[in-house]
Amino acid sequence: MTRIGYARCSTDKQDLDAQRAALVDLGVAEDRIYTDHGLTGTNRERPGLAQALAAVREGDTFVVPKLDRLARSVPDARAIAAEIEARDVKLALGASVHDPSDPMGKMFFNILATFAEFEADLICMRTREGMAIARAKGKLHGKQPKLSEKQQKEMSRMHASGEYSISDLAEFFSVSRPTVYRTLQRNSAKN
Repeated sequence: MTRIGYARCSTDKQDLDAQRAALVDLGVAEDRIYTDHGLTGTNRERPGLAQALAAVREGDTFVVPKLDRLARSVPDARAIAAEIEARDVKLALGASVHDPSDPMGKMFFNILATFAEFEADLICMRTREGMAIARAKGKLHGKQPKLSEKQQKEMSRMHASGEYSISDLAEFFSVSRPTVYRTLQRNSAKN
């Protein structure tokens, strides 16, 4: 009867230390903690989750600090819980063990999954709103060109002369061939 832990954070700037400490406090050995770093819970394709699910055996307990670390949508949370249950593995959400046969436990699980999905939806909505405001203020322009306006004009002039190939221009300006093509296309659209 082993306790297998899983921790996840959505961005590379976040760290997993608090979740790891919580899992250790919940009785999971350090070498039994699987992680995903920089992957959202709305994405089911997570290598750490796949490894953790592969590591559990009948009679084990799969431990997550909070349900939103496991899944950010109700269907995913239910699917993962069903997969765990089908393998006769217990699911622990923090210190509470989820009992799918108990109607109250099932309801509580679904409520937690709904809140996790709701929180993910709020984050997406706030991000879109913030980007729209920044764009309206002229502060969000997307990825900046690799070449200055002067370099772009010079590249177009050199290409128009017919003396330089795309590869020559890429080498001369220290950029990739696709960047040369994009720059030439952008400049031809301006003219």
